[in-house]
Amino acid sequence: MAKKPGPKNLPKKNNPFNFLILVALIGAAAALFMQGEEGIQSFVSEPPTEVSISQFIDKFEAADFEKVEIKDQKITATGKDGIQYETFKELNANMADLGLDKPPTGTIIEVADTTSGKMWTNLIIGLAPFLLLLLLIWFFMRRAGSMGGESGPFGFGKSKARIYDKTKHNTTFKDVAGAEEAKEDVLELVDFLKNPKKYEKAGAKIPKGILMVGQPGTGKTLMARAIAGEANVPFFSVSGSEFVEMFVGVGASRVRDLFKTAKRNAPAIIFIDEIDAIGKQRGVGNGSGGHDEREQTLNQILTEMDGFEPGQSVIVIAATNRPDVLDKALLRPGRFDRRVHIDLPDMGAREKILKVHTKNKTLARGVSLKKIASKTVGFSGADIENVMNEAAIASVKNRQKSITQKNLEEAVEKVSLGPARKSRRITDKEKDIIAIHEVGHAIAGHFTENCEPVHKISVISRGGALGVTWFLPEEDTYLNSEAKMRDEMVSLHGGRIAERLVFGQTTTGASSDLERISRIARAMVMTYGMGDQKNIGPVVFEQKNRSMSGLLEGTAIDCSEAMSEKIDAEVKRLVQEAEDRATKILKTHSKLLREIADDLLEKENISRDEFLAYFE
Repeated sequence: MAKKPGPKNLPKKNNPFNFLILVALIGAAAALFMQGEEGIQSFVSEPPTEVSISQFIDKFEAADFEKVEIKDQKITATGKDGIQYETFKELNANMADLGLDKPPTGTIIEVADTTSGKMWTNLIIGLAPFLLLLLLIWFFMRRAGSMGGESGPFGFGKSKARIYDKTKHNTTFKDVAGAEEAKEDVLELVDFLKNPKKYEKAGAKIPKGILMVGQPGTGKTLMARAIAGEANVPFFSVSGSEFVEMFVGVGASRVRDLFKTAKRNAPAIIFIDEIDAIGKQRGVGNGSGGHDEREQTLNQILTEMDGFEPGQSVIVIAATNRPDVLDKALLRPGRFDRRVHIDLPDMGAREKILKVHTKNKTLARGVSLKKIASKTVGFSGADIENVMNEAAIASVKNRQKSITQKNLEEAVEKVSLGPARKSRRITDKEKDIIAIHEVGHAIAGHFTENCEPVHKISVISRGGALGVTWFLPEEDTYLNSEAKMRDEMVSLHGGRIAERLVFGQTTTGASSDLERISRIARAMVMTYGMGDQKNIGPVVFEQKNRSMSGLLEGTAIDCSEAMSEKIDAEVKRLVQEAEDRATKILKTHSKLLREIADDLLEKENISRDEFLAYFE
């Protein structure tokens, strides 16, 4: 099979050392020219012997010189013994003042004419800064011209797209784990790029664009690199923010240049990461400044993808985690024909991703990646990669030859909960309050039917939290029931209620718990229709509020004042109901609360099995 030629018309790199060498050579030549013949001779002969003017005159009167040359204030002489002598006279002293007007017999005196030399020297000194400036301008224009030059001599309008190098990063679909549906959606695209004639015979058209949507870290960019590796075509990668500059029209010029280069190398792929930087909805803002420039760039992309010019085998792949802010013209058929959703990986996908990231790592015997996958619910592919990296770093710190199960479990806790801060000094009284608080969460959650099971309790400070109660689901779930949300509020109340029952007061450590409780209760009433059906009913009272720039600023209550009072009353009722349930549970198990807290103070960590043993 013939090798596909590389991308055409790509910028060549300039070597800055060539320019420096050129400047040095010009400077050296100018210095030699200004020195004249004497300067050149000084490089190839020995310097003359310098004597005082009185010694020079004595030798002159003694007829020791064969030849004397006077040049401005410099007087040189060649002795009969072949030695060169040099001296200097005053500025206004003439030959008669020095006694050189009557040479002895056999001595020749010459006076050099320096008028022409001075003229050239002065001319070079006057033109040198101007010539150097022209040389610098020429160098930068040439350098900028190689980088691009559609919108000016400095090439602001040239695309900044990077060419994917398969020799350095050969990514294929084997390197993408846990996104089987997304891979199936793009396999047709790869096959079309490899065998376009097969589809053209059937009358099928190549998709103009693919929009990859997913949360940060789910592998959108990795999927695009895999498409480039599988299709074996030129791959141009650029970020959406690189199109827009401070100069008007630069973004549109860069878009034209990018598509022009891609069409020359067709079939080709253009990957635009974070397209929401330039693809936001048009018609927002005041229509000036950055908004106007961004809209011009977006218009040019729309025209290049599906304008008057018939399309070629150039596919645009874009990635974003905010598809709701994109302009509708981008999402219509003929532009981004296909939308590929890349979701968070499930249990099986997480295990596959862990296996991908262990290819270049040594695992100890008995390591169970399935257990680690069960503890990483809600993790993205990037989070899992970070877990494996943290585990490898921990093994090196502990001077281990391989990564153990303990390293992996500690890495999961570090990524999900934050690094342990064992150096933080906490008094015994505060530590006792923290232990009671965390055990209160665990017991209140344990005695509810729908709360997630307790995975670990710790009084070791992690991140901004003084203690941690980790509830971990046993399997992936995608829906939250009303009963589960009510039980979650009970477990969140547990820490604060436990403090009140044991110490007679609460602390500021429950502030984040109260915030989460209020947020859950308000969402149940205003968003999910789980409040009182008679007084409020299944109505959504939250309306997404957009700013002038088209971004989502938050939510606003869309109801009357009377209904707002009913909503507040219902939210308060749900919160109070959960608090009463938590109080009842902890009063019933007050002895167990104190017992587990004492053990936690001694051990600092209680695992799931240890916690369940108290109830057996």
